[in-house]
Amino acid sequence: MNKTIETLLSHRSIRKFEDKPLSDQQIKTIVECAQAASTSSFIQAYSIIGVKRPETKKKLAELAGNQPYVEANGHFFVFCADLHRHTVVAEMEKADLTESVESTEKFMVAVIDAALAAQNGSIAAESMGLGICYIGGIRNKIEEVTELLKLPANTIPLFGLAVGYPAQETDVKPRLPLEHVYHEEAYQQDVQIYQDQLEEYNETASAYYHARTAGKRSDTWTSQMANMLRQPKRMNMKSYLHKQGFAKK
Repeated sequence: MNKTIETLLSHRSIRKFEDKPLSDQQIKTIVECAQAASTSSFIQAYSIIGVKRPETKKKLAELAGNQPYVEANGHFFVFCADLHRHTVVAEMEKADLTESVESTEKFMVAVIDAALAAQNGSIAAESMGLGICYIGGIRNKIEEVTELLKLPANTIPLFGLAVGYPAQETDVKPRLPLEHVYHEEAYQQDVQIYQDQLEEYNETASAYYHARTAGKRSDTWTSQMANMLRQPKRMNMKSYLHKQGFAKK
């Protein structure tokens, strides 16, 4: 097993960081590694907003649901789907690109590009001994985040990434069984097999939570998912996307 694989398999979310900022060189390296990720047709449909100012972090933490690690970290990145630059390309090249820019396909390209870039940056950070935590909570108040970061039309703040020096040790969460995720040739659709795999995973997840919380928690993965998905969240997203010029077609 090489160092890269060790880094990948030892990933865990860090939610408590030392009071120590990242250096400019560390930030630059993380962003350069993010930019080295694969991108569909070289479109590079994302941007990254770096947040250093304590007052901006504090506001983002409030908008994300009062998550303290959004405010207290070494550096905070916001990854955005970005087709704004392609509207600038349209002006430069005197071309009508509206139909493509507003298509659902290019919305998907922008989201995928941003996610690939973020994961590259995360792996780079972890390889340097830093910890990371993805923050989907910035979409709780997505219009306010858009205004705070002065994002133009054709951009969306997808998620944040808190990065810093870990101030806690956490265990690696057990993932779903490989055979439940990896299908060969076609999707395995035998419901009984599917349920058996989930029951097995429930036992693993329950044991993990029981050990982690000294017996205070032992819920299963399926009950956790059912409880979470019973309450739809962020149901304003479709109208927001259209307002920002995405997925109109």
